[in-house]
Amino acid sequence: MHRRQRWLGLSSIVACFALLLAACGGGGAGSGASSEPIKIGAIFDLTGATADVGTPYARGQIAFIDWKNEQGGINGRRLQLISEDYAYQVPRAEELYTKFVTQDKVLVFSGWGTGDTEALKSKITEDKIPFISASYSATLTNPAETPYNFIVAPTYSDQMIIAMKWAIEDWKAKGNSGMPKFAYLINDSPFGRSPLSDGTAFATSQGIETPLEVPSPRGATDLTPQLTQIRDYGANYIFLQNVSSPAALAIKNAKSLGYDVQFVCLNWCANEILIKLAGADAEGVVGAVPFSHEAEGAKVALEFARQKNIDYGGADSTFVQGWTAMSILVAGIERTLADGKELTGENIKNTLETMGAIDTKGVTLPVQFTSTDHAGVKSMKMFRVQNGKWVAITDFISAR
Repeated sequence: MHRRQRWLGLSSIVACFALLLAACGGGGAGSGASSEPIKIGAIFDLTGATADVGTPYARGQIAFIDWKNEQGGINGRRLQLISEDYAYQVPRAEELYTKFVTQDKVLVFSGWGTGDTEALKSKITEDKIPFISASYSATLTNPAETPYNFIVAPTYSDQMIIAMKWAIEDWKAKGNSGMPKFAYLINDSPFGRSPLSDGTAFATSQGIETPLEVPSPRGATDLTPQLTQIRDYGANYIFLQNVSSPAALAIKNAKSLGYDVQFVCLNWCANEILIKLAGADAEGVVGAVPFSHEAEGAKVALEFARQKNIDYGGADSTFVQGWTAMSILVAGIERTLADGKELTGENIKNTLETMGAIDTKGVTLPVQFTSTDHAGVKSMKMFRVQNGKWVAITDFISAR
Protein backbone atom coordinates (compact mmCIF):
# COMPACT_ATOMS: atom_id res chain seq x y z
CA MET A 1 0.00 0.00 0.00
CA HIS A 2 1.13 3.54 -0.69
CA ARG A 3 1.45 6.13 2.05
CA ARG A 4 2.16 9.78 1.34
CA GLN A 5 3.01 12.63 3.70
CA ARG A 6 3.79 15.96 2.06
CA TRP A 7 5.17 18.83 4.13
CA LEU A 8 8.55 20.38 4.62
CA GLY A 9 10.25 20.23 7.99
CA LEU A 10 10.64 23.49 9.90
CA SER A 11 14.05 24.88 10.68
CA SER A 12 15.29 24.93 14.25
CA ILE A 13 15.04 28.72 14.31
CA VAL A 14 11.35 28.67 13.45
CA ALA A 15 10.78 25.88 15.96
CA CYS A 16 12.41 27.94 18.72
CA PHE A 17 10.37 30.98 17.74
CA ALA A 18 7.19 28.91 17.96
CA LEU A 19 8.17 27.75 21.46
CA LEU A 20 8.75 31.34 22.52
CA LEU A 21 5.33 32.32 21.22
CA ALA A 22 3.72 29.46 23.09
CA ALA A 23 5.53 30.44 26.30
CA CYS A 24 4.20 33.97 25.93
CA GLY A 25 0.66 32.76 25.31
CA GLY A 26 0.74 33.50 21.57
CA GLY A 27 0.26 31.28 18.55
CA GLY A 28 -3.00 29.69 19.68
CA ALA A 29 -4.91 27.23 17.48
CA GLY A 30 -7.35 29.89 16.35
CA SER A 31 -4.79 32.55 15.54
CA GLY A 32 -3.21 30.76 12.59
CA ALA A 33 0.24 31.61 14.03
CA SER A 34 0.99 28.01 15.02
CA SER A 35 3.96 26.33 13.36
CA GLU A 36 2.15 22.99 13.31
CA PRO A 37 1.11 21.62 9.91
CA ILE A 38 -2.58 21.36 9.14
CA LYS A 39 -3.30 17.67 8.59
CA ILE A 40 -5.70 16.48 5.90
CA GLY A 41 -6.60 12.82 5.45
CA ALA A 42 -7.44 11.21 2.12
CA ILE A 43 -8.11 7.80 0.62
CA PHE A 44 -7.56 7.15 -3.08
CA ASP A 45 -8.32 4.30 -5.46
CA LEU A 46 -5.05 3.77 -7.30
CA THR A 47 -5.26 0.01 -7.87
CA GLY A 48 -8.92 -0.97 -7.50
CA ALA A 49 -12.00 -1.14 -9.70
CA THR A 50 -12.19 2.63 -10.27
CA ALA A 51 -8.46 3.34 -10.53
CA ASP A 52 -8.78 4.59 -14.12
CA VAL A 53 -10.42 7.77 -12.81
CA GLY A 54 -9.20 7.45 -9.23
CA THR A 55 -5.56 8.00 -10.19
CA PRO A 56 -5.91 11.35 -12.02
CA TYR A 57 -8.33 12.54 -9.32
CA ALA A 58 -5.78 11.66 -6.62
CA ARG A 59 -2.99 13.42 -8.48
CA GLY A 60 -5.16 16.52 -8.74
CA GLN A 61 -5.69 16.50 -4.98
CA ILE A 62 -2.02 15.99 -4.20
CA ALA A 63 -1.06 18.69 -6.71
CA PHE A 64 -3.35 21.23 -5.08
CA ILE A 65 -1.72 20.62 -1.69
CA ASP A 66 1.73 21.06 -3.23
CA TRP A 67 0.63 24.21 -5.05
CA LYS A 68 -0.94 25.69 -1.92
CA ASN A 69 2.20 25.01 0.09
CA GLU A 70 4.28 26.74 -2.58
CA GLN A 71 2.00 29.75 -2.09
CA GLY A 72 2.90 29.78 1.61
CA GLY A 73 0.21 27.45 2.92
CA ILE A 74 -2.37 29.04 5.19
CA ASN A 75 -1.08 31.89 7.34
CA GLY A 76 2.38 30.39 6.95
CA ARG A 77 1.24 26.95 8.10
CA ARG A 78 1.87 24.11 5.70
CA LEU A 79 -0.72 21.56 4.68
CA GLN A 80 0.18 17.93 5.34
CA LEU A 81 -1.69 15.38 3.23
CA ILE A 82 -1.84 11.95 4.81
CA SER A 83 -3.17 9.55 2.20
CA GLU A 84 -3.17 5.94 1.09
CA ASP A 85 -4.51 3.69 -1.65
CA TYR A 86 -7.51 1.73 -0.38
CA ALA A 87 -8.08 -0.14 -3.68
CA TYR A 88 -11.85 0.53 -3.59
CA GLN A 89 -12.33 -1.79 -0.61
CA VAL A 90 -14.80 -0.57 2.01
CA PRO A 91 -13.18 -2.38 5.00
CA ARG A 92 -9.81 -0.88 4.06
CA ALA A 93 -11.38 2.58 3.83
CA GLU A 94 -12.82 2.20 7.32
CA GLU A 95 -9.48 1.02 8.66
CA LEU A 96 -7.55 3.91 7.11
CA TYR A 97 -10.10 6.51 8.18
CA THR A 98 -9.86 5.37 11.80
CA LYS A 99 -6.07 5.36 11.70
CA PHE A 100 -5.79 8.81 10.12
CA VAL A 101 -8.27 10.33 12.58
CA THR A 102 -7.13 8.66 15.81
CA GLN A 103 -3.37 8.31 15.26
CA ASP A 104 -2.49 10.99 12.74
CA LYS A 105 -5.06 13.49 14.08
CA VAL A 106 -6.24 14.73 10.70
CA LEU A 107 -8.58 17.70 10.83
CA VAL A 108 -10.63 17.10 7.68
CA PHE A 109 -10.96 14.24 5.21
CA SER A 110 -11.18 13.72 1.45
CA GLY A 111 -12.98 10.50 0.51
CA TRP A 112 -13.63 8.63 -2.71
CA GLY A 113 -16.32 6.00 -3.32
CA THR A 114 -20.02 5.86 -2.57
CA GLY A 115 -19.90 2.55 -0.70
CA ASP A 116 -17.13 3.64 1.66
CA THR A 117 -18.44 7.19 2.13
CA GLU A 118 -21.87 5.87 3.07
CA ALA A 119 -20.30 3.27 5.36
CA LEU A 120 -18.31 5.99 7.15
CA LYS A 121 -21.06 8.61 7.49
CA SER A 122 -22.06 7.82 11.08
CA LYS A 123 -18.41 7.71 12.18
CA ILE A 124 -17.74 11.02 10.39
CA THR A 125 -20.62 12.58 12.32
CA GLU A 126 -19.43 11.16 15.63
CA ASP A 127 -15.86 12.35 15.06
CA LYS A 128 -16.96 15.76 13.67
CA ILE A 129 -14.67 15.47 10.66
CA PRO A 130 -15.65 17.66 7.66
CA PHE A 131 -15.67 15.24 4.74
CA ILE A 132 -15.73 16.02 1.02
CA SER A 133 -16.02 12.90 -1.09
CA ALA A 134 -15.77 12.08 -4.79
CA SER A 135 -19.12 10.37 -4.31
CA TYR A 136 -22.09 12.55 -5.22
CA SER A 137 -24.74 10.32 -3.70
CA ALA A 138 -27.90 12.26 -2.82
CA THR A 139 -28.03 10.42 0.52
CA LEU A 140 -25.09 12.54 1.71
CA THR A 141 -26.59 16.02 1.25
CA ASN A 142 -28.99 16.38 4.19
CA PRO A 143 -27.21 17.90 7.23
CA ALA A 144 -29.93 16.53 9.51
CA GLU A 145 -28.65 13.05 8.66
CA THR A 146 -25.04 13.60 7.51
CA PRO A 147 -23.96 16.92 9.07
CA TYR A 148 -20.27 16.61 8.18
CA ASN A 149 -20.58 15.43 4.56
CA PHE A 150 -20.36 18.06 1.81
CA ILE A 151 -21.04 17.52 -1.93
CA VAL A 152 -19.23 19.81 -4.39
CA ALA A 153 -21.02 18.83 -7.63
CA PRO A 154 -24.59 18.03 -8.68
CA THR A 155 -25.57 14.75 -7.03
CA TYR A 156 -25.73 11.62 -9.14
CA SER A 157 -29.51 11.89 -8.91
CA ASP A 158 -29.44 15.46 -10.18
CA GLN A 159 -27.01 14.47 -12.94
CA MET A 160 -29.35 11.68 -14.04
CA ILE A 161 -32.40 13.95 -14.07
CA ILE A 162 -30.52 16.66 -15.99
CA ALA A 163 -29.35 14.04 -18.51
CA MET A 164 -32.91 12.75 -18.88
CA LYS A 165 -34.23 16.27 -19.41
CA TRP A 166 -31.72 16.67 -22.21
CA ALA A 167 -32.66 13.29 -23.72
CA ILE A 168 -36.37 14.13 -23.80
CA GLU A 169 -35.66 17.41 -25.59
CA ASP A 170 -33.25 15.66 -27.96
CA TRP A 171 -35.90 13.06 -28.80
CA LYS A 172 -38.43 15.75 -29.62
CA ALA A 173 -35.90 17.82 -31.58
CA LYS A 174 -35.30 14.83 -33.86
CA GLY A 175 -38.99 14.83 -34.79
CA ASN A 176 -39.94 11.69 -32.87
CA SER A 177 -43.44 11.23 -31.47
CA GLY A 178 -44.30 9.81 -28.09
CA MET A 179 -41.59 9.29 -25.49
CA PRO A 180 -38.20 7.52 -25.75
CA LYS A 181 -37.25 4.37 -23.91
CA PHE A 182 -34.41 4.54 -21.39
CA ALA A 183 -31.99 1.95 -20.01
CA TYR A 184 -29.30 2.04 -17.33
CA LEU A 185 -25.98 0.26 -17.81
CA ILE A 186 -24.36 0.64 -14.43
CA ASN A 187 -21.43 -0.23 -12.22
CA ASP A 188 -22.61 -3.10 -10.01
CA SER A 189 -22.07 -1.20 -6.74
CA PRO A 190 -23.69 1.42 -4.49
CA PHE A 191 -22.10 4.02 -6.78
CA GLY A 192 -23.79 2.54 -9.85
CA ARG A 193 -27.19 2.25 -8.21
CA SER A 194 -27.12 5.60 -6.41
CA PRO A 195 -29.19 7.68 -8.89
CA LEU A 196 -31.54 5.01 -10.19
CA SER A 197 -34.57 5.45 -7.94
CA ASP A 198 -34.61 9.22 -8.43
CA GLY A 199 -33.99 8.87 -12.15
CA THR A 200 -36.79 6.36 -12.53
CA ALA A 201 -39.18 8.53 -10.52
CA PHE A 202 -38.44 11.44 -12.85
CA ALA A 203 -38.74 9.34 -16.01
CA THR A 204 -42.08 7.83 -15.06
CA SER A 205 -43.39 11.27 -14.04
CA GLN A 206 -42.76 12.30 -17.66
CA GLY A 207 -44.72 9.36 -19.03
CA ILE A 208 -41.65 7.24 -19.82
CA GLU A 209 -41.72 3.50 -19.23
CA THR A 210 -39.66 2.36 -16.23
CA PRO A 211 -36.06 2.24 -17.51
CA LEU A 212 -34.39 -1.14 -17.81
CA GLU A 213 -31.61 -1.65 -15.27
CA VAL A 214 -28.63 -3.74 -16.38
CA PRO A 215 -25.51 -4.11 -14.22
CA SER A 216 -22.08 -4.28 -15.83
CA PRO A 217 -20.14 -7.17 -14.25
CA ARG A 218 -16.93 -6.05 -12.60
CA GLY A 219 -13.94 -6.89 -14.73
CA ALA A 220 -16.03 -7.80 -17.79
CA THR A 221 -14.18 -7.92 -21.10
CA ASP A 222 -17.30 -8.17 -23.26
CA LEU A 223 -20.61 -6.44 -22.61
CA THR A 224 -22.34 -7.81 -25.70
CA PRO A 225 -24.85 -9.89 -23.64
CA GLN A 226 -25.87 -6.84 -21.63
CA LEU A 227 -26.19 -4.66 -24.74
CA THR A 228 -28.20 -7.33 -26.53
CA GLN A 229 -30.62 -7.33 -23.60
CA ILE A 230 -30.92 -3.55 -23.79
CA ARG A 231 -31.34 -3.61 -27.58
CA ASP A 232 -34.10 -6.21 -27.28
CA TYR A 233 -35.82 -3.95 -24.77
CA GLY A 234 -35.76 -1.21 -27.40
CA ALA A 235 -33.89 1.50 -25.50
CA ASN A 236 -33.18 4.70 -27.40
CA TYR A 237 -30.89 6.16 -24.70
CA ILE A 238 -28.47 4.28 -22.45
CA PHE A 239 -27.38 6.12 -19.30
CA LEU A 240 -23.93 5.00 -18.17
CA GLN A 241 -23.33 5.33 -14.43
CA ASN A 242 -19.85 3.85 -14.48
CA VAL A 243 -16.19 4.73 -14.83
CA SER A 244 -14.39 5.19 -18.13
CA SER A 245 -13.04 1.73 -18.95
CA PRO A 246 -16.28 -0.30 -18.85
CA ALA A 247 -18.15 2.59 -20.46
CA ALA A 248 -15.71 2.63 -23.38
CA LEU A 249 -16.07 -1.13 -23.69
CA ALA A 250 -19.86 -0.79 -23.90
CA ILE A 251 -19.61 1.88 -26.58
CA LYS A 252 -17.24 -0.22 -28.69
CA ASN A 253 -19.33 -3.37 -28.24
CA ALA A 254 -22.47 -1.50 -29.34
CA LYS A 255 -20.69 -0.43 -32.54
CA SER A 256 -19.69 -4.04 -33.21
CA LEU A 257 -23.32 -5.08 -32.77
CA GLY A 258 -24.51 -2.39 -35.15
CA TYR A 259 -26.68 -1.05 -32.33
CA ASP A 260 -27.43 2.61 -33.05
CA VAL A 261 -28.22 4.03 -29.62
CA GLN A 262 -27.44 7.28 -27.83
CA PHE A 263 -25.04 6.76 -24.94
CA VAL A 264 -25.18 9.32 -22.13
CA CYS A 265 -22.39 9.27 -19.54
CA LEU A 266 -22.72 10.70 -16.07
CA ASN A 267 -19.70 12.29 -14.39
CA TRP A 268 -17.23 9.41 -14.02
CA CYS A 269 -17.18 8.32 -17.65
CA ALA A 270 -17.65 11.77 -19.23
CA ASN A 271 -13.94 12.48 -19.47
CA GLU A 272 -10.90 12.29 -21.72
CA ILE A 273 -10.12 8.72 -20.67
CA LEU A 274 -13.32 7.55 -22.36
CA ILE A 275 -12.31 9.23 -25.64
CA LYS A 276 -8.81 7.74 -25.45
CA LEU A 277 -10.17 4.22 -24.87
CA ALA A 278 -13.14 4.29 -27.24
CA GLY A 279 -11.37 6.21 -30.00
CA ALA A 280 -13.54 7.12 -32.98
CA ASP A 281 -16.45 5.16 -31.48
CA ALA A 282 -16.76 7.86 -28.80
CA GLU A 283 -17.93 10.42 -31.37
CA GLY A 284 -21.45 11.58 -30.53
CA VAL A 285 -21.46 10.28 -26.96
CA VAL A 286 -23.15 12.79 -24.65
CA GLY A 287 -21.99 13.46 -21.11
CA ALA A 288 -22.88 15.25 -17.90
CA VAL A 289 -19.62 17.09 -17.10
CA PRO A 290 -19.74 18.89 -13.73
CA PHE A 291 -16.14 20.23 -13.80
CA SER A 292 -14.97 22.27 -16.79
CA HIS A 293 -11.29 21.77 -17.59
CA GLU A 294 -11.38 24.76 -19.95
CA ALA A 295 -12.48 27.27 -17.30
CA GLU A 296 -10.21 29.99 -15.95
CA GLY A 297 -9.94 28.16 -12.63
CA ALA A 298 -8.66 25.03 -14.35
CA LYS A 299 -5.76 26.81 -16.01
CA VAL A 300 -3.84 27.17 -12.75
CA ALA A 301 -4.17 23.44 -12.05
CA LEU A 302 -3.17 22.32 -15.52
CA GLU A 303 -0.26 24.77 -15.75
CA PHE A 304 1.04 23.58 -12.38
CA ALA A 305 0.84 19.98 -13.62
CA ARG A 306 2.77 20.96 -16.73
CA GLN A 307 5.47 22.74 -14.74
CA LYS A 308 5.90 19.81 -12.35
CA ASN A 309 5.63 17.11 -15.03
CA ILE A 310 2.69 15.48 -13.24
CA ASP A 311 1.42 12.50 -15.22
CA TYR A 312 -2.35 12.20 -14.93
CA GLY A 313 -2.92 10.29 -18.16
CA GLY A 314 -4.32 13.24 -20.09
CA ALA A 315 -7.52 13.21 -18.02
CA ASP A 316 -7.72 16.99 -17.69
CA SER A 317 -11.28 17.16 -16.34
CA THR A 318 -10.67 14.45 -13.71
CA PHE A 319 -7.40 16.03 -12.56
CA VAL A 320 -9.15 19.40 -12.26
CA GLN A 321 -12.01 17.72 -10.40
CA GLY A 322 -9.66 16.41 -7.71
CA TRP A 323 -7.86 19.76 -7.48
CA THR A 324 -11.15 21.67 -7.14
CA ALA A 325 -12.64 19.40 -4.50
CA MET A 326 -9.54 19.74 -2.34
CA SER A 327 -9.49 23.51 -2.85
CA ILE A 328 -13.03 23.78 -1.44
CA LEU A 329 -12.10 21.75 1.64
CA VAL A 330 -9.05 23.95 2.17
CA ALA A 331 -11.14 27.12 1.64
CA GLY A 332 -13.17 26.15 4.72
CA ILE A 333 -9.99 25.81 6.78
CA GLU A 334 -8.59 29.10 5.49
CA ARG A 335 -11.76 31.08 6.24
CA THR A 336 -12.02 29.57 9.73
CA LEU A 337 -8.53 30.84 10.55
CA ALA A 338 -9.22 34.20 8.91
CA ASP A 339 -12.25 34.58 11.18
CA GLY A 340 -10.00 34.04 14.20
CA LYS A 341 -11.63 30.76 15.17
CA GLU A 342 -9.98 27.66 16.55
CA LEU A 343 -9.35 24.96 13.96
CA THR A 344 -11.85 22.30 14.95
CA GLY A 345 -14.04 20.11 12.80
CA GLU A 346 -17.15 21.77 14.18
CA ASN A 347 -15.87 25.27 13.41
CA ILE A 348 -14.84 24.31 9.86
CA LYS A 349 -18.26 22.74 9.28
CA ASN A 350 -19.98 25.93 10.46
CA THR A 351 -17.68 28.01 8.28
CA LEU A 352 -18.51 25.98 5.17
CA GLU A 353 -22.22 26.43 5.91
CA THR A 354 -22.00 30.20 6.38
CA MET A 355 -19.15 31.49 4.20
CA GLY A 356 -21.39 31.97 1.17
CA ALA A 357 -20.54 31.13 -2.43
CA ILE A 358 -17.09 29.68 -3.14
CA ASP A 359 -15.86 30.85 -6.53
CA THR A 360 -14.18 28.10 -8.57
CA LYS A 361 -13.44 30.51 -11.45
CA GLY A 362 -15.87 28.80 -13.77
CA VAL A 363 -14.86 25.18 -13.13
CA THR A 364 -18.32 24.81 -11.59
CA LEU A 365 -21.03 27.24 -10.71
CA PRO A 366 -20.20 28.87 -7.34
CA VAL A 367 -20.34 26.24 -4.60
CA GLN A 368 -22.56 27.19 -1.68
CA PHE A 369 -23.58 25.20 1.38
CA THR A 370 -26.09 26.08 4.08
CA SER A 371 -27.01 24.62 7.45
CA THR A 372 -29.94 22.83 5.78
CA ASP A 373 -28.39 21.81 2.46
CA HIS A 374 -24.95 20.36 1.77
CA ALA A 375 -25.50 19.94 -1.98
CA GLY A 376 -23.20 22.73 -3.11
CA VAL A 377 -24.09 22.81 -6.83
CA LYS A 378 -27.38 21.95 -8.53
CA SER A 379 -26.89 22.80 -12.21
CA MET A 380 -24.54 21.69 -14.97
CA LYS A 381 -24.05 21.67 -18.73
CA MET A 382 -24.36 18.74 -21.08
CA PHE A 383 -21.47 17.98 -23.46
CA ARG A 384 -20.97 15.88 -26.59
CA VAL A 385 -17.83 14.32 -28.03
CA GLN A 386 -17.11 16.16 -31.27
CA ASN A 387 -13.88 15.63 -33.20
CA GLY A 388 -12.34 13.88 -30.23
CA LYS A 389 -13.18 16.53 -27.62
CA TRP A 390 -15.95 17.22 -25.14
CA VAL A 391 -17.91 20.26 -26.38
CA ALA A 392 -20.70 21.97 -24.44
CA ILE A 393 -24.08 21.59 -26.17
CA THR A 394 -26.35 23.26 -23.59
CA ASP A 395 -26.34 26.08 -21.10
CA PHE A 396 -26.64 25.19 -17.40
CA ILE A 397 -29.57 22.89 -16.68
CA SER A 398 -31.04 22.42 -13.21
CA ALA A 399 -32.64 19.25 -11.90
CA ARG A 400 -34.88 21.21 -9.54
